[in-house]
Amino acid sequence: MKKVIILNGPNLNLLGIREPEVYGTTTLRDLEDLCYQKAFSHHIKIDFRQTNHEGELIEWVQEARGIYDGMIVNAAGYTHTSVALHDALKIAGMPIIEVHLSNPKERESFRHFSYVELVADHVIAGKGPAGYEEALEKLAEIMGARI
Repeated sequence: MKKVIILNGPNLNLLGIREPEVYGTTTLRDLEDLCYQKAFSHHIKIDFRQTNHEGELIEWVQEARGIYDGMIVNAAGYTHTSVALHDALKIAGMPIIEVHLSNPKERESFRHFSYVELVADHVIAGKGPAGYEEALEKLAEIMGARI
């Protein structure tokens, strides 16, 4: 069974109450449940995490090497600011899917650049919670092709 780590960055713990007009009313727990259901249907084991701390996110990326077969990352605000996260992802040694609930390229100009996108195998943005499901499907496809 393939193993995937799903990493979520700052403020995603506030999903459901934070800017529902942008992010919807789905909570992080709802999103986690959705991912577990989708992963189960693809015979994938997932580890779903969220942190508000850049260093912790980077440590999780580093620790994932050799343990997980793929990674889904919603780095939230760190998407646009963290060269350190970019560097960690660059040497992760596994396929990476970047996912965002909203589409950063259709929002404020400071959100248009992504350090994560530079190292991701695929980017999914603006599809709400369904984007996480699509990310798991795409990752299953990529991992299957690399067996």
